Amino acid sequence: MKPALAFLVALALFNSAFAREENLRHVGDYLLKSHFKISGDKVIPIPIKPIAFRVYTDGVTVKVATEDDDGAHTKFEIYRSDGIARQRVGGGALEIIPGIQAMNRTSGILKHLRMSAESMTITTFPGVSNQTIVSHSVAAEPIDKKNQPPKDPQP
Repeated sequence: MKPALAFLVALALFNSAFAREENLRHVGDYLLKSHFKISGDKVIPIPIKPIAFRVYTDGVTVKVATEDDDGAHTKFEIYRSDGIARQRVGGGALEIIPGIQAMNRTSGILKHLRMSAESMTITTFPGVSNQTIVSHSVAAEPIDKKNQPPKDPQP
């Protein structure tokens, strides 16, 4: 490939990456409520302080960022957008509610995102570990001030 053509291809790829970032729209705010790891048959709670997340999408990817640092984020590729299943309150049959599922594979770690209007769960599967880490967040009121976390929707 000629150097000029290679430069133009590289420039187009560079610009498309930034153009895609601009197309992301804010879809919700979530507050981390529980964080635990599963190892064998043990569920081990991991003490945490609530962390606020802002979530954006362009319909193909989902970007999850911490509220106070948009640069600290993880991007997930959407692979299902036809709803997610959940157990009905009090047991019984599963029901399908609007939501998406997405994944991220980086450095041998698989992360799975499950998100609806009411909650977001990220499950992390480290490649060389027998532990699984689950982080569960609930929908929060929109963040309206820069350094103020979203209000917890539950008392």
